[in-house]
Amino acid sequence: MPRPVLTNATINLTHDVEVLDERGRVSMIAIPAERPLTVYVDKRELVTLMTLGGAPEALTLGYLRNQRLVRSIEDIASVQVDWSVDAVAVKTHNGIANIEERTSKRVVTTGCGQGSVFGGLMDEVDSIHLPAEARLKQSVLYKIVDTIRTQNSIYKQAGSVHGCALFSADGELIYFIEDVGRHNAVDAIAGKMWLDDMRGEDKVFYTTGRLTSEMVIKGAQMGIPFLLSRSGTTQMGHMVAEKVGMSLLARCTGKHFLLLTGKERLVFEPQLFDGTLRVA
Repeated sequence: MPRPVLTNATINLTHDVEVLDERGRVSMIAIPAERPLTVYVDKRELVTLMTLGGAPEALTLGYLRNQRLVRSIEDIASVQVDWSVDAVAVKTHNGIANIEERTSKRVVTTGCGQGSVFGGLMDEVDSIHLPAEARLKQSVLYKIVDTIRTQNSIYKQAGSVHGCALFSADGELIYFIEDVGRHNAVDAIAGKMWLDDMRGEDKVFYTTGRLTSEMVIKGAQMGIPFLLSRSGTTQMGHMVAEKVGMSLLARCTGKHFLLLTGKERLVFEPQLFDGTLRVA
């Protein structure tokens, strides 16, 4: 499969600032960088994303994919990021049909940093069918949570960011992305999956943020049957997960979790609790 021509626009992800503590003592701390990235598609301005800048090419690709603006990565000729002007230029082979009409309706989402999506949130939900045979072992769930806990991250260094990760069915970390908004992090992972021609039916997705309708829909569009979070969910996120058959697991910390939907997918392992299953 032909890949688009990509830049590799690395940039500092943190910024050092001087602070005073409660006793008037001076110190330096690192805070996350946040910068605008204006997306141009075939020289037409599309949207400005506020981002950490860790994976701008993948973020751009994932945004176009999850917004349903580009159906195949083969339609994209190049993605060129230029931080000197805070912009990314996307060139397609044949343009995006009806782009004005398709981007005329914008929904502001609950994503940190205020995300947005074009068109109706529920437009494609009815056509999504996640694999019924997918299963997740309880021990793998704990392995994933522990991997995230020990992951070297911008959050541990500077705070104020969200992280998303993609895992294999046996709990091996595939991608880990941090950004100022969870919607950016999930889009970047979607972009990486697109570039690597990776399918989602045997994968597990983890996010540090809330399991909102936006996150569930994007996970479903990526074909992923399991969505985990250390945070909670919303009513619409729960509703969409039930509709597409996704297993939604919230409050995943230590050995605790709450399995909200797709309960038949989780393989409980009572031996992990010395013969007594204790799941709150």
